[in-house]
Amino acid sequence: MSSPQTVTSWPELHSPKESEKPQTPVQGTQQPSRGDAPSTHHEDTRPGLGTLRRAFSRASRRAVGQGSREDPGLLQRSSQFLLRSFRRSLSGGPAAAPEGDHGPESPDGGSQPSTARVGPEQPEQEEGKSVADLITERQLLAAFEQLRQLETRLAAQKASGTFEQDPTGYARRAMDVCLHYDGLAAEIDAIVRETLGPGVRLEVQPAYSAAGFPAWEAYLRAFHDAVAQRLQELARDARGCEQLYVLLDWAANVYSSADFLGAPDLTLSTEPLPPLLAPTVWARLESDYTSFLETKITSCFDSILQLEQSRWVSTEAPEVLQGLYHTPLSIDIHMLVAEHVNAAGAISAELEATTLHICSRALGLFLPRFEKAFLQSKVVSEPHLGASINAYEELRTSLLAKFPGTFEELEKPLVAAICTFQKRLLHGLQCDVQPLFRVLCTKAWLTQDVLQPLMDKVVAFAHHLEHVAPLRAQETLQEAHRYVVREYLAQVLRPRERFRGVERMTGSQKMGLDAQAIGDTFQGLGSEATWLGRAIPCIADILGETYKDDIGRHLETLIGSYPDIRRDHVVAILALRRLGHRRNKRLLQQAQNLLRAAAKAEGFRAAGSHVLFEEIQVPTSVDLLITCI
Repeated sequence: MSSPQTVTSWPELHSPKESEKPQTPVQGTQQPSRGDAPSTHHEDTRPGLGTLRRAFSRASRRAVGQGSREDPGLLQRSSQFLLRSFRRSLSGGPAAAPEGDHGPESPDGGSQPSTARVGPEQPEQEEGKSVADLITERQLLAAFEQLRQLETRLAAQKASGTFEQDPTGYARRAMDVCLHYDGLAAEIDAIVRETLGPGVRLEVQPAYSAAGFPAWEAYLRAFHDAVAQRLQELARDARGCEQLYVLLDWAANVYSSADFLGAPDLTLSTEPLPPLLAPTVWARLESDYTSFLETKITSCFDSILQLEQSRWVSTEAPEVLQGLYHTPLSIDIHMLVAEHVNAAGAISAELEATTLHICSRALGLFLPRFEKAFLQSKVVSEPHLGASINAYEELRTSLLAKFPGTFEELEKPLVAAICTFQKRLLHGLQCDVQPLFRVLCTKAWLTQDVLQPLMDKVVAFAHHLEHVAPLRAQETLQEAHRYVVREYLAQVLRPRERFRGVERMTGSQKMGLDAQAIGDTFQGLGSEATWLGRAIPCIADILGETYKDDIGRHLETLIGSYPDIRRDHVVAILALRRLGHRRNKRLLQQAQNLLRAAAKAEGFRAAGSHVLFEEIQVPTSVDLLITCI
């Protein structure tokens, strides 16, 4: 049994768990409760290896209890540090003596016990506080300074050979230092985690800044680098329109948002961070995205066409919305374009412009496809034609206004398609009323009201125009008005029977009444084509004029009102009267002069002059002249 062992002075290194002094929490933080409060009585002898193992176990449990949730590698790093210390001590000197063996010789030639503590004098402690007390009270700078001094002295003693005969003593002291470093690290980790909350952060940041430690900038740079690396990895495997957009949107909007880090009030470094994605990677992502997007938008237009065709198959009349025939076509296209353009605009202006051009090209290809499919379907009726006109007109006005500078090139195709739908709409009217024109200018016509059935069909047709966009409805109504007047004149200039005497006078009166009925009907329907009202009355006046010298005055009025009239038309009109060769020749010469004067009028066609007689076909002039003679 060994004799009592004397020890040299060494500062007692308590574990942070072993202090009973109350903790002083950092301002704005909440100090977790401490369960253990061991005695602070300092014994004058160092514990043996068993006691040391128990202390190490308690400190390890504390590290596991506090750090396992936060840093599972903390204890492992401490153990690795301690193991390296053992290895260095063993490699630098003789093997450690087993417990009970004698250590190095004393100055008087005797040997010192193997468990005796050999070392420098105890360093000065702040107000007599141990390292464990300082850590517990979170006086971490003071605790760190004492640990640093202890570590320096311990390294110096080892280098001087003090522990050559007592490696176990060195190991125990190194273990003490290691455990306290672990405790210090755990306390720092707890403080940092407590300051991660927004309130617990606004209070702490000024302290870091005042100390010259750019904590938040360092965190931001490290975080930025980690995110950039991960994003680069994701970018390599991104496929499809959705995945590519998520990456672009996250990098452009989510990551750069003010509240992304959860602390929008923090003042971070004003130095610009490098881009999350390299310019080449960003360009590739945008290029891949636009390629997928072009295919996707084309597919969306295909779906819109299929949806419209499914509605045509049902043969149901389109609904009336806000007084107009309605089809979802325009809304679907608006939503499609707006969705992708707005999404691209959230990424960059360049991507928005590219998406606009993609939508414009796709829509330009879609419009003729829709037009062709619709006109070839079996549901081409007044309501469906009116709904299509409304949809195209809405696209022409609102789409071009919402995205100026992009869809202007589509205005002409849109207007052309609207005109095609209008012509198809009028074609239905023409097919209905064309047979009714054949009874005009016949002897039955002189005694019967054959015009009323024709005008009834015109009124029924005009009811559909009430559900068409006003501008296009007015255009269509005026075209119907022009068609009725033109076909009436065509029957007059190509009479199946020629009138003389009383029948001619009766026919003149009948034409005047018909002209009045046509004008009143279309005026009541809202037609603004008042210029059509003079054509039939002028010819009726020529037909019924009893004072032949005034026929030239009527011709002058007619030619002045309708500059598109030709010489053949004048000959056909004169043939209705059979005025004689000389008078016809003189009137034809007068008309020729008037026609030349009208042709010289500045840009009457360029100014959009009205066309009426130009579309009326008459027999050859030779036949008419023979008839006149």
